[in-house]
Amino acid sequence: MTGRKHGLILYVHGARDRRWAEPFERLRERIAARAPQYIVTVAFLEHMAPDLASAAVQLAARGAIAVRIVPMFFGRGGHLRDDFPRQLEAARKAAPSLAFVVTQAAGESEQVQDALAEFALEAPAVGEALLK
Repeated sequence: MTGRKHGLILYVHGARDRRWAEPFERLRERIAARAPQYIVTVAFLEHMAPDLASAAVQLAARGAIAVRIVPMFFGRGGHLRDDFPRQLEAARKAAPSLAFVVTQAAGESEQVQDALAEFALEAPAVGEALLK
């Protein structure tokens, strides 16, 4: 996908605590900086906004003609097998002008698995700071 008319949605779970989304917003910013040809956004399965359909509508309003959806899940559990197809269908209906492409779940990627293995082996301890 080239040109500024393509969107990229990081599809994530969501949580009641807004701070949960902060790493995904930082990831969105990194992707946007590396690939300015994409309009990058985050969409949430539940608890937070925008949901997938709303994110698709927003991208279409910004001129996107195609959208790449990246499920930021470790694997294809119930949310991706059951909830995601319904939400994708709702997004297609809400933004019928968009062409959608869906990637594998991020955690299923060998590249992501390698990065996580390295992190697990090399990450410094944070102790009690993790609980705050």
